[in-house]
Amino acid sequence: QLRLVESGGGLVQAGGSLRLSCSASKLSVDYSTIAWFRQAPGKEREGVACSYSDYSSNSRTYIADSLKGRFTISRVIGNNTVYLQMNNLKREDTGVYFCVHSRFQSPQRMCDPYENAIWGQGTQVTVSS
Repeated sequence: QLRLVESGGGLVQAGGSLRLSCSASKLSVDYSTIAWFRQAPGKEREGVACSYSDYSSNSRTYIADSLKGRFTISRVIGNNTVYLQMNNLKREDTGVYFCVHSRFQSPQRMCDPYENAIWGQGTQVTVSS
């Protein structure tokens, strides 16, 4: 099972940018589908983005419709890291961001976390006005 670690969160002013990173300590994420979720205080967890990559160099991504144009998900094979670039951040982007091993569905649908996926502690993103 992949044990993923999120990093890169912090406090940023509205309009600013952050890049979150998701990596695994013992296994590689290079050819695993990785999804980003977030949870704001008092709200349910919501899907943000996911990235699929396989050994045949096929890759696909999904970004939640409401975040397209501001968020992008990417990876560099060999870096063992999946990135979430967040630009033009808004106060409503505040929350804890998690990455999780998931199953890719389609570019039009959020990935589904594996039933036995291990969720990490996440990384806090706080956007101030």
